[in-house]
Amino acid sequence: MALEYKNLPGEFTSGNEPRNRDKNRYRDVLPYDSTRVPLGENKDYINASYIRIVNSGEEYFYIATQGPLPATTDDFWEMVLENNSNVIVMITREIEGGIIKCHHYWPISMKKPLELKSCHIFLENYQILQYFIIRIFQVVRKSTETRHSVKHLQFTDWPDHGTPASVDAFIKYIRYVRKSHLTGPLVVHCSAGVGRTGVFLCVDVVFCAIEKNFSFSISDIVAQMREQRYGMIQTKEQYCFCYKIVLEVLQKLLTFH
Repeated sequence: MALEYKNLPGEFTSGNEPRNRDKNRYRDVLPYDSTRVPLGENKDYINASYIRIVNSGEEYFYIATQGPLPATTDDFWEMVLENNSNVIVMITREIEGGIIKCHHYWPISMKKPLELKSCHIFLENYQILQYFIIRIFQVVRKSTETRHSVKHLQFTDWPDHGTPASVDAFIKYIRYVRKSHLTGPLVVHCSAGVGRTGVFLCVDVVFCAIEKNFSFSISDIVAQMREQRYGMIQTKEQYCFCYKIVLEVLQKLLTFH
């Protein structure tokens, strides 16, 4: 509750502009103007925010965004290319409880690329694991023929409501994402890009801190995220889940010593 009132008032002018309104999946989840990700030379709008979290003098850099809509799929891939991101973290299924949470914004088969305005997306390989799916894409710019390789990691075990039953599975997933990261900010999305996305960012920073023996404060990390994207970590349950995961990791470390 203390965090709730820490929220810095930012401006949402861009997300509220009539021409941008339909680019938002949820009317009440908009990026602050100050941290929104601009697209192209015209600084076009996408519902995405740059998030920088500083802990013990180290900076962690992410893009938190909503699950793409049919009409924003081009923009989404444009953002991935412009920011040179090599990993997309997807923490939702396309449909949950009969509700569309995210548009299927990648090619369905390895035989046929997804054709977009400015690029072709090829599915090169994929692997379905128990809790997440690994997909490897080649994104080819039509104008320059430049190729960009992207690893798409979709966590499939987060239930419609609440938090993952298997803390362990989510820990493995976060570690795998971190290992896969090479260039650009990690692009992280769920449906709205604030709840599960917030949990992921928070825990990723904490894991890095634990590995380097840095101190950390979960409430400080969440406060930093919320200054840059409104409402990061939506529910008390998600907030507690962050502590639960971290506790699990620390307890494991104790048993290994």
